[in-house]
Amino acid sequence: MIIEQPSKWLRWLYPSAIWRMDPTEKAVYLTFDDGPIPQSTPWLIETLDHYGVKATFFMVGENIERFPELFTLIQSHGHRVGNHTYNHIGGLRHSRKGYLINVRKADNLIHSKLFRPPHGWMRTDQYLYLRKKFTIIMWDLVTRDYSNRLTADEVYENVKNYTRPGSIITFHDSLKSIEKLRTALPRSIEWLQSQGYQFKVFDEDQERSRHLK
Repeated sequence: MIIEQPSKWLRWLYPSAIWRMDPTEKAVYLTFDDGPIPQSTPWLIETLDHYGVKATFFMVGENIERFPELFTLIQSHGHRVGNHTYNHIGGLRHSRKGYLINVRKADNLIHSKLFRPPHGWMRTDQYLYLRKKFTIIMWDLVTRDYSNRLTADEVYENVKNYTRPGSIITFHDSLKSIEKLRTALPRSIEWLQSQGYQFKVFDEDQERSRHLK
């Protein structure tokens, strides 16, 4: 599927980005985009703690400024953090200069070498610059928890149907997703554990040789 599991041609658009980790290791990398916000972040942290799972949160700078205590909460519980721009802006609608200014503004708050572009798209000139400064993390499975066309059961089924060794799994720390995640996230974690998957987070200096798996 081009949405849940991106095709190779889409991965080739950003060849230095990481789309999937080691396919020979039975491990997954849970990621949460768009937060932090009080309506979902504390529950996500509580749930991950319950299962002893660490994740990577790609956060929006303006949300961190509004809720700095949640940014601190995420880090204090041992989760990795990454840059998701300051205003959650799409690269295709902004100039190289404007986009990079927005990324840098978020970096002043987040201080992470990990970056994920909102909506999964960047202009080529933006990508070529950012790959020199950041490790760009994309995804191997996007659960579509944000979609009002999917139920919590369908989000869970996406995890079951598309997860494979090395999968980078994308959920969202957002109002659009939280009600579905209250059901889908615990079930997903329990299923992944029952299948023998380990849960890992990215190193700040993550290897970039695994991007076309």
